[in-house]
Amino acid sequence: MVAKTKLFGEIDINDEKVILFEQGLIGFENLKKFAILFDADHADQRNISWLQSLEEPTLAFPIIDPFLIREDYNPEIEDSGLATLGDLKEEDLNVLVTLSVPKDIKQMSCNLKAPIIINVETRKGAQLIAENNDYPIKYYIYDILDAKRQKKEGR
Repeated sequence: MVAKTKLFGEIDINDEKVILFEQGLIGFENLKKFAILFDADHADQRNISWLQSLEEPTLAFPIIDPFLIREDYNPEIEDSGLATLGDLKEEDLNVLVTLSVPKDIKQMSCNLKAPIIINVETRKGAQLIAENNDYPIKYYIYDILDAKRQKKEGR
């Protein structure tokens, strides 16, 4: 399928890459089809991807693997929320969180309270609210990512 996007222009998306969010995303319940994209020109920054709506070209959320930020991330989710994803096996589970990147990049944060959970086998996803009280909506991550980058560069 050919999808129009604001960030990447027109791109060809293999049907096997389409993720169905039966309930939509929080605040965007009417949008159901998404794909995960990354900028091939910035492959070194592939930790950050985009959850692109295939129904609304201007809507794309920056996303990141929360385990890059907090290795102990373990959101408690009600089983009823996961039921729409089909039979979940740990190896088929992909957990992501949305990013907020304001003008002052040092204020960059991710939303640990509402993870995006995808069953890669069924290609179904859901954004669910974690029951954990210690996971904030705004978890500031600039210093964490900067420290990892410096360690990788051997500084």
